[in-house]
Amino acid sequence: MSKFQIDAARLWGQALFAPALLALALLMASSAAWAQTSDQNAQANRQFVQAMQSIRQADQSYDEAEQTKLLQQADALLADIITRLPESTLAVQLMTNQFIGDFDYVEFKNRLRGLVCADPKSNACLLHRIEALVTPIEYPIAAPRWDWLSLAIAHHQMGDKARVRPIVAPFVQALRTGGAKGDVSPDLFVSRTLALTGEVDRALAITREFQDCATRVYNLSDIVEALVWRGDMAKATEITEEVTEFARTQGCAWELGLVAQSLLHVGLEARARTLFLNTVEEQFSRFKDRRGNCCPPELAVAAGDLGDTNLALGLLRTVQEESPWTIPQVLGRLEARGEKVLTLTYADQLQDNDLKAETYVELIDGALKAKDRGQADTLSARLDKTVTDSRTPITLVQRARADKLLYSDNRWRGTFQAAISEAERGSGQRRDIAVPLLAALVEIETGKPMLE
Repeated sequence: MSKFQIDAARLWGQALFAPALLALALLMASSAAWAQTSDQNAQANRQFVQAMQSIRQADQSYDEAEQTKLLQQADALLADIITRLPESTLAVQLMTNQFIGDFDYVEFKNRLRGLVCADPKSNACLLHRIEALVTPIEYPIAAPRWDWLSLAIAHHQMGDKARVRPIVAPFVQALRTGGAKGDVSPDLFVSRTLALTGEVDRALAITREFQDCATRVYNLSDIVEALVWRGDMAKATEITEEVTEFARTQGCAWELGLVAQSLLHVGLEARARTLFLNTVEEQFSRFKDRRGNCCPPELAVAAGDLGDTNLALGLLRTVQEESPWTIPQVLGRLEARGEKVLTLTYADQLQDNDLKAETYVELIDGALKAKDRGQADTLSARLDKTVTDSRTPITLVQRARADKLLYSDNRWRGTFQAAISEAERGSGQRRDIAVPLLAALVEIETGKPMLE
């Protein structure tokens, strides 16, 4: 046989044998993968059984400390299944919150969080109880949910940052895909939340996609305020210049009141005052020409910031019916500048007790900033009467806010507990009752509002 024939035979044999080798290799790889998955399933099953045993022992124990220890052991075992054995069937079931027999992982996690109420007055327990008041999210997300996003901000401010992203991420995704619709543009909620939870760059990226004056200016103004609270004045000033330029080039109108507030936040008072006065003059001119609504509520708040009492109260009277939130905001700012007679008279005439209570608290804050303790005590007595006349979750939580402002102890915690208890008992309460409770808790513990 010639060399050519020998080489041809060898190649022919290799060609015939190659598919067999490939099939064998695939079979071995498949067997290895199956063995790995099988091993992970076995390990996961063992850990799951151990976790169930710990939970059963916790159920049979009368000792609170032992219960906590056993439930935390079970939680660690279940979390380890997800992170270390991700290819196991149990990991998939846990990650997707499926029932495993009669075991409900979501209910277990809620029970675990409930352990924080061993100290019923702790921030963790208060937050846990408020969370139980929040209406569950409906998927797919079809509307902005400021209650859940407020919850994310509260967790961030209370130090439980691991809870933030799982709450916020679905809303960010819904915004990106256009799935979130509502009367209020959802980006207002999402951008504020991201800014207040330290994700400023993400908030800016979302904000800069919108070209309308209202959305863009609102978001950038909120981001400026969040940066000021964090002490990042350089970045805050940079964004203030951005929003000022955007408002100028886009011909924004009433939104200039928000721009003026941003200029004030970063210490540019002269520019803020000039912009504000020009904006007010233009708004009044339009009002005379068209006989429509005079001025946006943001201008009333800006007037309070600038200390123009007559203008602030004049603007407030024109906007308070449609935007009652402006009343405590404007009056509190004027109180801090020493306008205690006018503000007290204005607050006493309010008919809605929840709004009156909130206004008294803002006035107490303003009086303390003006170093007028006597006025603060007078306002506190007015607040007590309002709470007596109308014991609601809102009036009680305002009393708690006032206690934090007035005293250096923890007496506010008992009142805050009472506010939550009232909300838990109440029927027909406002659907978003958790939001003012969360806002109050954040403000009490950080000294900053939550941009509710």
